[in-house]
Amino acid sequence: MSTVSPSPRRTTGSVPALVVALLAAIFAFQLNASMLSPVLATMERELDTTSAQIGLSQTAFFASAALFSLFLPRWGDLIGRKRLMIGILVLTGVGSVIAALAPNVEVLSLGRIVQGISGPIVPMALIMLRVQVPDPRRYAKLMAILTAINGGIAGVDALLGGWLAATFGFRSVFWVMAAVSVVAVFAIAAGTIESRSSEGTKMDWKGVGALVVVLGSLYFAFDQAGKLANANWLLVGALIVLGALAFVAFWAIESRVNYPLVTITYLKERRTWALLSTTLLTMTGVFAVMNGLIPNLAQDPALGNISAGEVSWWTLTPYALAGLIMGPIAGQLAARMGYKRVLQGGLVLTTLGLGATAFLTSNPTPIVLLLISIFIGVTYAGICNIMLNGLGIVLSPKDNQGYLPGMNSGAFNLGAGLSFAILFAINTFVTNQVDAAAGYRFGILAGAVLLLLALAVSTLIPQPEDDDVVTGHAPESDPVTTSQETDNV
Repeated sequence: MSTVSPSPRRTTGSVPALVVALLAAIFAFQLNASMLSPVLATMERELDTTSAQIGLSQTAFFASAALFSLFLPRWGDLIGRKRLMIGILVLTGVGSVIAALAPNVEVLSLGRIVQGISGPIVPMALIMLRVQVPDPRRYAKLMAILTAINGGIAGVDALLGGWLAATFGFRSVFWVMAAVSVVAVFAIAAGTIESRSSEGTKMDWKGVGALVVVLGSLYFAFDQAGKLANANWLLVGALIVLGALAFVAFWAIESRVNYPLVTITYLKERRTWALLSTTLLTMTGVFAVMNGLIPNLAQDPALGNISAGEVSWWTLTPYALAGLIMGPIAGQLAARMGYKRVLQGGLVLTTLGLGATAFLTSNPTPIVLLLISIFIGVTYAGICNIMLNGLGIVLSPKDNQGYLPGMNSGAFNLGAGLSFAILFAINTFVTNQVDAAAGYRFGILAGAVLLLLALAVSTLIPQPEDDDVVTGHAPESDPVTTSQETDNV
């Protein structure tokens, strides 16, 4: 560790510049995640491939994002978060260029895998924010603004993607992604300061390998299970067994290495397993409802009968916009009432919203769908999603700030895959036994039940204590010490 005095030009940094920089980075990730939703058919046509192959390229991106999220935040603790964030954004831009130039779907999938390195941008951005904004109330408000973008840029990202693809072809979408990544690189370089939380610590790559196998096995098992009648259930079972064995290996590795990715003590604590379980159950209960069942219900010829071109205006766009507007309000509430209490209020309201939705499936008029989307956009995207991300930061221990946000990000992604596997399976089974309206009803009710379970588990999440919150540096009133930590680590 260097003992040189900190350079006088180093300060805690400008908070407005920091927020702008982190927003640029989150935009770069969000475009990769959501801008392609209306572009898939165009990609299929222009690359002369099948919808299944295009779907695999999407799976490749989200799986890559989930796996990189597990360990990159922790690596940032060790080598410097600013340095790692710039590297992530550069590689995200490279992946975008690969996809833009792809002559076939195989190269496209390679580009999407490289783009998946952007997966941990949101948790890393929240850690970087917390380091430079140690005041809990101010942090809660700014955190909510950043996290609200993660629910979709008011639906504009998907609409812009559709317009670009229709006007210039799908490659133009990836060039826009690459351009945003470049802008984000310069924004992070100019608007943030370097920070670390661990000194003289080596990265636990053995633990990383085992944990990647755990999440990767479960992710692909749920993805395969989501194919229902076409699923290879023997493969699903084998992947689940592999995931279980890898977790046993992970536990053994963490028990004996000098610098574990996650100490066994932390794995046993409620801050870890209660939060991860709540995130997993919440995502499983709501993700496929809002991103699958409700849009499908809207387009069902026998029920909603809304065209594919109009469905986003009645469902996905108002959902994202409501979450974006509610985010800063949720941050204000968290600053006053606490993250856990606000999360539980959001879970209660989202459960009620899904319960009401389930009994409106027989007559899903556009206005009904619009009101449902706005309500759940407020309660889930604007409250629950933000509080779960925030808890991953404020519950992190000072000596390992990256592990919990990273694993929480993995729980979000795993829950998304599990949501489609479980809720669509219920929807298909009941539809075949009764009718389409009943299929949607019971699929949505299953989501409501999972949210009730999430609410029950959330009572076990410990209350964040302000003096244990992540920063590991001096109070806000001592900027010299803060700079010294930044420069000397």
